Amino acid sequence: MIKTVANILKILNSENDPSQISLALCLAMFAGLTPFVSIHNLVVIFLVLILRVNLSTFLLGLAAFSALAYLLDPLFHRIGLALLTADSFQGFWTTLYNSSFWRLTRFNNSILMGSFIFSLLLFLPLYFLLNLAVENYREHFLSWVRKSRVMQALTASKFYSMYQSASGWWR
Repeated sequence: MIKTVANILKILNSENDPSQISLALCLAMFAGLTPFVSIHNLVVIFLVLILRVNLSTFLLGLAAFSALAYLLDPLFHRIGLALLTADSFQGFWTTLYNSSFWRLTRFNNSILMGSFIFSLLLFLPLYFLLNLAVENYREHFLSWVRKSRVMQALTASKFYSMYQSASGWWR
């Protein structure tokens, strides 16, 4: 648990662009909330590998959102069931189901449909919110921590300088 918190702080304090961290968490949300063995998650994994996102943030976010998905499955089921049983969409769903490709996507699963739509609707607002949160953290909290007397005393110590020189050995 302590190592996970340390990894999160390391990512937040890194020189990565906030959009890389935000995009990694949004893609992790999409992959984590939806059932993992799905065609659309192959697209998400492909995007993670070709776009410039923080991979460790994606993996930490994937674990967190996958755990959260089990709690939200009843909500996803209700959303998906409402969409799949809506009278106005019946012709559309029938047309898609008659196509082999769309049957492979398993869109007729209510939990998959509900979590997919939920993730799709939450993607952009979460991206901008996380981007703003990372920028605010770096601007206000991180600068406050660096200016604090405890941190200045710690960075001025001989132990910290030894740690800095030794930390580059295994990179």
